[in-house]
Amino acid sequence: MDKELERYKQFLKDKGMKTTGQRLAIFEVLASEPNRHFTAEEIYEKVKQRWPEIGLATVYRNIQKLSEFGAIDKLNLGDGFVRYEIGDPDRDKARHHHHHLICLECGGVFTFEDDLLEQLEGRIRETMGFIVSDHEVKFYGRCSACSQSLAGK
Repeated sequence: MDKELERYKQFLKDKGMKTTGQRLAIFEVLASEPNRHFTAEEIYEKVKQRWPEIGLATVYRNIQKLSEFGAIDKLNLGDGFVRYEIGDPDRDKARHHHHHLICLECGGVFTFEDDLLEQLEGRIRETMGFIVSDHEVKFYGRCSACSQSLAGK
């Protein structure tokens, strides 16, 4: 986590952002459970444990600013909430991030690291002259635990 935190601090510095305690606390919340995708309110509740005087508006402002600069990513997973995860400081080099697998039974969200769409992006560029800068893919279904549970009934 220390290496990640240093990388995050450097990312903020490179973007000309101040490294405040509140911003680091938001990062630490997101980094504490990398497979979980927190709502702003959930982030606020966790940050408040460390910074009891912090207000919800301050957390929202910091989340918005961090999102604008790509330090964290906004996600809409179809559950009516905007959720957040740590952004990829190397996104400009990598171009894409992971995809999400969303369980319709338990609501779990899992990440899948594979860029399956590079070939399609190449075809889009060739046929349409359209250069894809990013994409987002969500797969809906049942996770292995829910599938096993349902099979056992």
